[in-house]
Amino acid sequence: MGRSTRVTRTSLDVMTCLLKADTHGEVLHGWPIIKETKLAGPTVYGILDRLEDAHWITGYWEKQSTDENRPRRRFYRLTAEGRSQMRELLAARRPDALKRLAEPARRTPGFRLPRGSVAPGGAQ
Repeated sequence: MGRSTRVTRTSLDVMTCLLKADTHGEVLHGWPIIKETKLAGPTVYGILDRLEDAHWITGYWEKQSTDENRPRRRFYRLTAEGRSQMRELLAARRPDALKRLAEPARRTPGFRLPRGSVAPGGAQ
């Protein structure tokens, strides 16, 4: 998301969701983001693609055994640059949302990484 990229309300919604998960040591796949933001799937995945292209998040596919009867999920994790840029944007555009990030998390179907672990590919 370079300087020429317009930041919309919907992209701020997705960023808030990603930052909240990051604050609580969680990584998310698309469904919990769709559920929390109440945005359509194509909207959320388009935003995730743009954030990944900008190197603000990294995505990785879960490892799944062949006996599981569901599609693999793609998890998303903030990069250091993304964390910094998203916090800066929220501080300027949604300061109340930034303050609420530290509040206890509602249980979402994200995935909690064990303490000290790193997502595949070394993303942090």
